[in-house]
Amino acid sequence: MSDTPKKKRPVIGRERMYQTILSPLVTEKATLNSERGQITFKVATDATKPQIKAAVEGLFGVTVLAVNTIVVKGKAKQFRNRPGQRSDWKKAMVRLADGQSIDLTTGLA
Repeated sequence: MSDTPKKKRPVIGRERMYQTILSPLVTEKATLNSERGQITFKVATDATKPQIKAAVEGLFGVTVLAVNTIVVKGKAKQFRNRPGQRSDWKKAMVRLADGQSIDLTTGLA
């Protein structure tokens, strides 16, 4: 018996997977990264890296090697000559294993 603890994978339901991954980001930079096996998603602001990894693996059936996240701060804008603030949002760059890809043009079942 080994004394090293095993890494626990977060077990999340299908509904939470859809709540975690909100939408794919399709920009020029994201398209260039997808050619290198890195897909970019808009995710829930309370989502953690293990939850994002479990959601992508569960929804798309791929192997995720790494997840990088960033919180994009909302811009200060004018709304009818009154100062306003856009909401902050979170994006995740997910690196896939070699030879795997996600087709973002097809819908999920």
